[in-house]
Amino acid sequence: MAERGTLGGVDDVIRVVLIALAVLVGLFALVVGFLMWRYRIPPRGVVALAMAGFYLLSPVDVLPEAVLGPLGLADDAGILGVAVLFALRLARARKVLTDSGVDFGRLRRGPTNRQ
Repeated sequence: MAERGTLGGVDDVIRVVLIALAVLVGLFALVVGFLMWRYRIPPRGVVALAMAGFYLLSPVDVLPEAVLGPLGLADDAGILGVAVLFALRLARARKVLTDSGVDFGRLRRGPTNRQ
């Protein structure tokens, strides 16, 4: 039977990090669901917000913080700002269309029996 070496602590750290990431992803999904329900943000806006969130979490940056310090956060703020503005514009456009009588219900397939 193999003994646990000195790397046993690393396994615990990895497990804790993965659990923390799973909790964060779950919270993110709840926030996105709430935003879609409360503010009626269309799926394109949610995708834009999700992609901005992934960009913020990814280690790859256009302007790396390690080299440029606080100035490196400018691209992160810019991406997030553009995604939020895009989602807000989509939500406003959807509200205007809904107020003018456009129905965003499920699309009906097949023939309809309108008289």
